[in-house]
Order: sequence, then C-alpha cells, then structure tokens
Amino acid sequence: MTAPPPIPAATLVLFRAGDHGAPELLMVERAGGMAFAAGALVFPGGRVDPDDHALAASFPAHDGDEAAARIAAIRETLEESGLPIGFAHMPDAEETSAMRAALAAGEAFSAILARRGHALDPEALTPWARWCPNFKEARSFDTRFYIARLPAGSPAATVDETENVHLFWASAQTVLDMVARGEAKAIFPTRRNLERLALFADFDGAASHATNIPIRLIQPWVEPHPDGDLLRIPDDQGYPVTTEPVASARRF
Repeated sequence: MTAPPPIPAATLVLFRAGDHGAPELLMVERAGGMAFAAGALVFPGGRVDPDDHALAASFPAHDGDEAAARIAAIRETLEESGLPIGFAHMPDAEETSAMRAALAAGEAFSAILARRGHALDPEALTPWARWCPNFKEARSFDTRFYIARLPAGSPAATVDETENVHLFWASAQTVLDMVARGEAKAIFPTRRNLERLALFADFDGAASHATNIPIRLIQPWVEPHPDGDLLRIPDDQGYPVTTEPVASARRF
C-alpha cells in the first residue's frame, strides 16, 4: 500500500522584545485530544488549504507553493492567536477580531480580505526552515517555517480554545528549560528549532542567519547505535543539536 503524500503546512515563529534581553516567542499548547502533537507546545500554524493557493496567484514573486505557505502561516496565526501578521496595513483590534470570527465561522480568507478591503504582505515573513518528518506512526507534514517580528500596536494574543488550550510568550531557552524539567512537552522538530532560535539575541540576528542558509527539506532519519538508535538531522542547516536518542524523542 502506497503511503499518502505529505500534507503541506506552514508555521510562524513570532518574535517580540523580551523584558530581560532575550527575545520572546509566541508558543501555543495543543489540546490533549488532537491527533497530532497532542498536549505539546508548538508555534502557530496548520495546513495549507486551497484558498491559500487561490490567494497566492496575487504574489507572483514567489512560486505558488511558497506564496500559499506564507498566506497559510498568516491565516493560521490570525486564527490561533488573534494577531494580524503580514498585513499591508495593520488592522485595529476590533477589525482583527471581526476577521478572526469570520474565519472561525468558516468564511474563506480570500473572501474576508476582499469584503473588508485588506491586502497581505507576505514579505513580512522570513523563511526559516522546511521540515518533513516521515515517521510511520504519524501522518506526515511538509511544513515550511517562517519567522516574523510582532508589529508595533498589535493587539494582545488570545488562545482560540479549539485546537489549542493555552498560549504564552517566552524566550526559546525558557521553553527548552520547561521541557527539560518535564513541565511542558515538545515534539522533535519544535525542540530542534527552539535550540536554534535560542542562539540569537534579537530578531535581526535570526533573520540574517536564516537568509544565509539555503533552505532544503529536512527529513530526520534513524541511525543505529550500540547504545540505542539515534534520530538525526543534517548538520549544515544551522541547528546546534542534530541528534537525539530515539528513546527520548517525541516524534508526534
């Protein structure tokens, strides 16, 4: 039986200035009943849908899949956190809330934007990575990661209380410490990206780093080892940690 193709997806790592030096990132906690990454901390994101591809035709500077993924990251972040990232002009809190409610009611993003007179700016997102784990135990997602700066004047982030149950801002190292202490859960790709994000003192440093590393598809593989199998990723994509014992790695 042929395995189904990976599901295209996109996720957005949002940066804001922290009170104690290190930038803070927006994290959301997945609901415990979700089929994928249940109860885990993740960045806002989700599947790329057909309407994202329809909107992508308006942005010929990128190929269709890339533009659609950026739009999906913008849409999913609005749905999951109520933050309007990647808009040509910043909508106010009331307008943002109205668009979020329309998405929750099932209206297409393209229709919402047209009806309410908004345009997107996908260039506000900087490509960070692309992951496609192929674990037999779980569905496979081909996920494009982006980073972006929280615009000045943004409304407060609020959880959607559907797929996610909690959200908060914290530095990458703070989240890693929570996971290490058993206070939170994170799947393998999230942990590796948090370790990489923790290297940077601000958004500009992370964005400069990202633009200097050509993005290629990361597909973790299992490598036999006498002390236990290892889960590995390539060592040329900017990640400070590229190996974890399979026994301790949460894969989905």
